[in-house]
Parts: sequence; structure tokens; C-alpha cells
Amino acid sequence: MKEKKTQNRKYRIWLRVILSALFVLGSLYLLQRLLVPKYVDGVVEGAFTAAYYEEEKDFDVVFIGDCEVYENFSPAVLWEEYGINSYIRGSAQQYIWQSYYLLEDTLRYETPDVVVFNVLALQYNESQKEAYNRMTLEGMEWSLPKIKAILASMKEEENFLDYVFPILRYHSRWSDLTESDVRYLFDTKQVSYNGYYMRVDVKPAKDVPTGRPLGDYSFGDKAWEYMDKMADLCEEKGIELVLIKAPSLYPFWYDEWETQVEDYAASRGLRYVNFLELSQDTGIDYNTDTYDGGLHMNLSGAEKLSVWFGEVLSEELGVPDRRGEAHLQEIWKEKLAAYEAEKEQQYLRFGMQEETSESEDE
Repeated sequence: MKEKKTQNRKYRIWLRVILSALFVLGSLYLLQRLLVPKYVDGVVEGAFTAAYYEEEKDFDVVFIGDCEVYENFSPAVLWEEYGINSYIRGSAQQYIWQSYYLLEDTLRYETPDVVVFNVLALQYNESQKEAYNRMTLEGMEWSLPKIKAILASMKEEENFLDYVFPILRYHSRWSDLTESDVRYLFDTKQVSYNGYYMRVDVKPAKDVPTGRPLGDYSFGDKAWEYMDKMADLCEEKGIELVLIKAPSLYPFWYDEWETQVEDYAASRGLRYVNFLELSQDTGIDYNTDTYDGGLHMNLSGAEKLSVWFGEVLSEELGVPDRRGEAHLQEIWKEKLAAYEAEKEQQYLRFGMQEETSESEDE
């Protein structure tokens, strides 16, 4: 009897220990969920990486890169005009080693026919800011590519454990909490459309600064190392890698940089499209097709680029038209409805719908 009471006491002790540990871990988890930025208001770019994992992954074209892809191309237009099923795995100031590991991560789920990479990232040979690292990396699901991406990206003052347990990094964020941190504790809202960040407002490109002279125009060894790794991986997987330079007027794109990319593309047998040289072909008008003075395209500019580039993807690279697939049609019906709703909301917000209506009445 005494032995049985002792066993019961030990059982109760262990039960209390386990329940206490579960309570502490659960509390820390909830606290971490609360304190980690949600990226649903203001700076929304930090939400782009995670959104990919909610998708049904069967994309024929995947864009990877910085704001020059996620603000300049519209997968909705590629679908409507050409039946191209595409996604943009973009993030703010995405460095080329991050693009490479995002490609590795993508290949865990699917193998697209075409990968499109924006070459502006070659200018960076090391990470510039922790904030940009986190906006790209925190949304990645845990995997070997994520671990390698963190290790390749961390600045000297960063700590790997802060990525494993973000509460270590954000424990003092109490004063920055907003209603959205509570509202989106376990959920998020849509802030992009297959990775495309929509802006309908207009700010013409005027007085665009020219580039300051550089002491060395050569791209760095690390940048070229990952460019090679990306090209090698695509070749191994039978993926067509297309290099592009978006038509953004700033940051300045130097002739010396252009020459290096042209030579590299030729040496590797890659297609390279510099949209800065194609404004007449694409119809881009820097008075109407940019929302921030030439840094990025607005909706009008992105849709023009998508129409032009979609023809290249379809007719020259053979990306299939999948509008005849009933399941995809249903998926895109919902996506296009959300896309059009956001478009209408933004026109109202910027007071542009009234102007459109007036011009139609005239």
C-alpha cells in the first residue's frame, strides 16, 4: 500500500511538471506570436515570403528577386492574357544568396518551367540591414534552405538563435504593438496577389538623379558565386533561367553593370531582358506608369510589362496556356475577384475612380 502511494505521488509530481512545462511553453508561444511583426499595415513586404506556402504549388513560372519583380509584374495579367500560372517569390532588397535559397526552397514543392531573376541584386556582396534579412527570412518555413539562407545573410551583430526563437529579438516590442498584432495573432490578411504588390497611384518620374561615380564597378565574388549556383541549379533541374533588369530608373543601372550581365548571360547561354531599353516596345510611360517617381511601376506599368513579357514567355519559351484546366480556372476565378476588388478599393482611396468616371461621361 505504501509503495502504491509513493508511485501515485511520483505520478502527480511528474504530471504537475509536465503541465507546468506545457503552460510555460504555450505562454511563450503566444507571447512570441504577439510580439513578432505581422506586416499587415504600413510595411507589408515582410508578409510576402510566408504567403507562398498557402498556395497550391503548380506554377510554371516563378519570379524571384527584390521589389523590381514584386512591384513590376502582375501574375493576374499573365493568367488572363496567356493562361500562364505564375508566382512571385519577392521580398524587399532580396539579396542574391537569399534568392538562391528561396529557389532551393521552391524546388522542395515544385519544378517550374521558367525562373525569372532580377539582376539588380548583383550590386550587393553582403547584407545591408538586419530588417531586410528578417523580412525575407522569417517567413520561410523551416528547412535546410532556410538554415543556409540565414547563415549566408546574417550580419556580424546578428545571432542565429534569434531566428530560431524570434521572441529573443522582439521581446522589447511592447511599445510598438497595435490592434493588428492582436487581430492577426493566428491569421493574416492578403497583402499581395500571387506575390504582386499593387499600387494604382501615380507620381511621374521627374529629376531622376544620375548615378554617382563608383570606385569599382565590378560585382563582388559572393554575388557571382550565387549567380553561378542559381544557373547551375536551374540547368540541373531543366529549368529555363531568364535574367531581367526591370525598367526602374533608380537605383541607377550603370553601363559597366550592364556589360557584366550581358557577358555573363552570353557565357552561360541565358536569355537576358533589359526593360530599361524597351520602354517603346512595352509602352511604359514614366509620366503615368510609376507611383514613386520611377523607382517602381504602378498597376498600369506592371500590367503593360506583364502583357509584353507574357508574349515572350508564351511564344518564345513555350510556357503553356492552362486556361482550359477546370481546377486552375476555379482557383484563378477567386484570385481575379480579389485582384479586381483591391484595384477598385485603391482607385477609391486615391480618388482616381471619380476621374475615370468623369472621362467616360465626357
